[in-house]
Amino acid sequence: MKVYNEEDYLMLSGIQHFAFCPRQWALIHIENQWEENVRTVEGNIMHKRAHDGPQIETRKNLVVSRQIKVYSKYLGISGICDVVEFKKCKKGEEGIRLYGREGLYKVHPVEYKKGEPKENNADRLQLVAQAICLEEMMCTRIEEGDLYYGTTKRREHVKITDSLRQEVENICLQMHKYFDRQYTPNIKRTKSCNACSLKNICLPQLSKKKSVHNYILKTIKDGEL
Repeated sequence: MKVYNEEDYLMLSGIQHFAFCPRQWALIHIENQWEENVRTVEGNIMHKRAHDGPQIETRKNLVVSRQIKVYSKYLGISGICDVVEFKKCKKGEEGIRLYGREGLYKVHPVEYKKGEPKENNADRLQLVAQAICLEEMMCTRIEEGDLYYGTTKRREHVKITDSLRQEVENICLQMHKYFDRQYTPNIKRTKSCNACSLKNICLPQLSKKKSVHNYILKTIKDGEL
């Protein structure tokens, strides 16, 4: 398995962008283009609130830590977890030890999102990537996490499955390939483009190009060749 050097790490948050649209990811992370809209501003405010207050908080058998810096040398990514909860294990359960505390603790990442749960896996994949980083750093196994949505003010429970782990690995590989080539892919316009914060920069309606193959066939059929 390849091991990435620290200077080659990509942003963990880019996994959500890539899962939503590889072109959006490339415009942000390769071409350094960005445009604020209501959704991104509200999302930034929500993340700021998640990070406000004590960085470590204790509630009975729960330790809550905010803004934990994480990385994975095998995925080649780094970033920050909004919230990581350490839940004290019951007797017989496996977990990690926390400095200055008795017993073992399970690691439970929580990612804060503006809006409502999405139909696609973009948010879940970002959470799974965080879990993989935490596993690597803390030598443990994480089976689940949560996504907290600002609109519903509720958590969505996420199982960290092998299929989601594999999808994260595949996305990271593709991100590194594109980044190394400095390649920004074209896309087919979809209804998701209307909600994209970069639609005025991306101009997806201009990315539609006629197929040369289809053009030649049509020309032959019309007797022009």
